Amino acid sequence: MEFANKEYLFLLLLIIPYLVWYVMFRKKSEPTLRMSDTFAFNYAPKSWRVKLMPLQLLLRIVTFTLIVIVLARPQTSNSWKNKSVEGIDIMLAIDVSTSMLAEDLKPNRIEAAKAVASEFIIGRPNDNIGLSIFAGEAFTQCPMTTDHASLLNLLQNVRTDIAARGLISDGTAIGMGLANAVTRLKGSKAKSKVVILLTDGSNNMGDISPMTAAEIAQSLGIRVYTIGVGTNKVAPYPMPVAGGVQYVNMPVEIDTKMLADIAAATEGDFYRATNTAELKNIYKEIDRLEKSKLNVKKFSKRYEAFQPFAIAAAIALLLEILLRITVFRRIP
Repeated sequence: MEFANKEYLFLLLLIIPYLVWYVMFRKKSEPTLRMSDTFAFNYAPKSWRVKLMPLQLLLRIVTFTLIVIVLARPQTSNSWKNKSVEGIDIMLAIDVSTSMLAEDLKPNRIEAAKAVASEFIIGRPNDNIGLSIFAGEAFTQCPMTTDHASLLNLLQNVRTDIAARGLISDGTAIGMGLANAVTRLKGSKAKSKVVILLTDGSNNMGDISPMTAAEIAQSLGIRVYTIGVGTNKVAPYPMPVAGGVQYVNMPVEIDTKMLADIAAATEGDFYRATNTAELKNIYKEIDRLEKSKLNVKKFSKRYEAFQPFAIAAAIALLLEILLRITVFRRIP
């Protein structure tokens, strides 16, 4: 906890002269009664009221202390903190072409890929993870970050309709998707730099060939794990028709040789996922990657924290007043 107005804390030094005055001069200002001899009262037992008299002094000091703390404005910390954690740098490159709507994985390929990727991200809280998406073109959906809440939110917003609506070209530009992910890892200082590329087709778009992108990754020490999703023959694909949806059997054309070559060139691995369970197992296997130290900056937001002290001061003050006019009331 920090104080915005630390100078007010010096007011607590006033407690010392108050205690000196209370001990040395307080009795002189109290009412007295002259008696010829007080010997008879020397051994008289003190009542509980007399024993509790110092409670008023204690409550006054507590009230004053709490008021000074309120004036000093206690706050939670507000700073960037450097922290070393174990992790690796990972870029997820996910195919968002319209073919990812095929329903051989449940509920469909894109939703299954997003669900499994989300579990993977949640299971690696210390990693720098980013997200690239590609169809006929590629772009970064989220740069590498340890703010996984934001990453997961952006992942859930991934849709295949960006190609269907013409926002980007439809198709499968695997080379462009891989190159985009590699670019994000280019300046990484982590010992382990990984791209997990997921697609359901073969390269048919883009200005960069997949193997050229793989060679760039290999030169930068980036390992690429490739995943081909889809059944081995045909898959049900929802085709929009007037008034509804008609399912057609779409042939599955995954260039497994190219994906395997990309993985081999970068010392990664190639996987095939014909159902959601296999896709989960693939991510679990990739999850066993080596880890290296990262320096992470964490930000903690400032909050005013004077309210509990103000409430406690009000209670202590009211209690002292109440005791003074009732239990410790003096006559005269």
